[in-house]
Amino acid sequence: MLKVEIKAIQEVGLKKTIRFLIYALLGVLYHNLVDHLLAFSYTRKTFLIMLGARFGSNAILMDVRFINWHHLGPKGFKIGKECFIGDGTLIDLYDSITLEDQVTIAQNVTILTHMNVGYKNHPLQKYFPKFSKGVIFKKGCVIGASSTILPGVIIGEKSFVAAGSVVTKDIPQNTLVVGVPAKKIRKIR
Repeated sequence: MLKVEIKAIQEVGLKKTIRFLIYALLGVLYHNLVDHLLAFSYTRKTFLIMLGARFGSNAILMDVRFINWHHLGPKGFKIGKECFIGDGTLIDLYDSITLEDQVTIAQNVTILTHMNVGYKNHPLQKYFPKFSKGVIFKKGCVIGASSTILPGVIIGEKSFVAAGSVVTKDIPQNTLVVGVPAKKIRKIR
């Protein structure tokens, strides 16, 4: 076990390791104190704002899980006015995530902003190199329960992603998409 941790520290460097440990402690604080003992949307938002997140008025943040605090972190998390993020949603803070006004994200949605198969010498790195790209949710879009949004995706204004869909590419405005991978069903007028 110690060999694995030493290899990881050598690969990322001491400075990034210390940053990881600090943000790991902040994550523990958020998930165990702020989220469970002080389980109010206001408390969650206040904690994240202190770490650099931005929230518009009347935004509601339910029991949301965050990963990769130690990369871009909360400073890359921007939520507009009257947004809602449901219970059990998993948010990857490796890169930026922007929700414009009136975005609704239902329960158990996964929002990813990066992909990495493993260490630099992993045999699949040459086929699937590490990358990250922010995700944008345009004004008034809705993401159905248990959907997955992949890195770099832009969900168009007033579009609807049906429950359980996997979004692998940008969705135009006023569009209903369904499935794995998500495909256009019809325009919303």
